[in-house]
Amino acid sequence: MGRKLDVLLGRNGKESKIETLSKLAISRIAILRKHREARLCHAWSDVVQLLSLGHQERALLRVELVIKEQNLLDAFCILECYCHILAQRGMLMQKNVECPEELKEAVSSLTFAASRYGDFPELQGIRTVITKIYGKEFVARAVELRKDSGVNPRVIEKFSTRQLSLESRVKALKEIAYENGMTLCFKSDADEVGKRRHKLR
Repeated sequence: MGRKLDVLLGRNGKESKIETLSKLAISRIAILRKHREARLCHAWSDVVQLLSLGHQERALLRVELVIKEQNLLDAFCILECYCHILAQRGMLMQKNVECPEELKEAVSSLTFAASRYGDFPELQGIRTVITKIYGKEFVARAVELRKDSGVNPRVIEKFSTRQLSLESRVKALKEIAYENGMTLCFKSDADEVGKRRHKLR
């Protein structure tokens, strides 16, 4: 039964644990992506509806969920690429005491992501294997974003827990409005137009 399962999952006897987990993580990402895409679509529709009803301030609050869901989807795309790398070249990790330079970004970024996204068992498994291979210090450097952590800045940005700025929310709201043939004018925009008209007089 074990051999049949290996064949069905495309495994072979020489495959390392990190390679197996990486392939399983890729499958998990596909599931997570569908879930997040549905949430994004729902939040997007809510924003469009609020704008059509003239509830601009409420739409400005709701658009924050749109941004967060899009950030997660972007992060999943990056993580999927890293998982493909480890699925293909994971054996290199077993042969080196230190993480190979060509794998450092992928390994460090996946380790960091595991600390920021707990609802991903395969990713947690990858982090556990990385800890066993390279030690707790390596993992701590990535998780705590120490100097030379190797974590991709885009992954850090996409998993950021900082509150979104008003500027970023306004920008996203304007983009949604534009795509739906709506025109928005915030107080700051009106003030800027007023200043320009005053200068022309």
